[in-house]
Amino acid sequence: MLKINFLSKNITNEKRWDYFILVARFLLAWTFFRYGYSKLTGGQFGLKPEELLTPLQDLNLFRVSWYLFDHQPFKAFVGVSQIVCGALLLINRTAIIGAFLFLPIVTAVLVIDISFMPPGLMRGFIWRLTIYIIFDLLILYHYKERMLIVSRTIIQGITTKFKFPIWSYLILPIMAILLEFVLFIPKAIYEYIFH
Repeated sequence: MLKINFLSKNITNEKRWDYFILVARFLLAWTFFRYGYSKLTGGQFGLKPEELLTPLQDLNLFRVSWYLFDHQPFKAFVGVSQIVCGALLLINRTAIIGAFLFLPIVTAVLVIDISFMPPGLMRGFIWRLTIYIIFDLLILYHYKERMLIVSRTIIQGITTKFKFPIWSYLILPIMAILLEFVLFIPKAIYEYIFH
């Protein structure tokens, strides 16, 4: 019989902490798998048929938002993003990437919930999503040594490959406007040929 005793003196606090982080990763991954799958299979977003017959001013903001979020490709993009993030959190080699990806997704969900949910429902989701964000930050903190290596690599020594004279930096706004204009040339040609 397998016996796991986390109170044993043989198990260090560091090992308990590492296991807690593993549990937190699994919780966040499982949550995103469920929500992502639900979005892809029609279990989340959208309105009931009788709600579709209701005048817009009679629907609460939450129901209106669910109607809007039910459109493609938004619904699929969010669902797939959540599933990919969940998978990244589960795999040891990609856990940090998953934890980074989790933050903007869950923060966007939190802001949407605050903006559109009825107060009673909103309080529960705010609490839950805030705890998820804390767990995610703990995961990132757990891997802080690796995070420091990555941040140093990204931040230090980033520059252009070549040195440019000062005047070339001064005309950057003009060059950016020209580049924006050039982007419309292929579209204009396409419109001219096909319309």
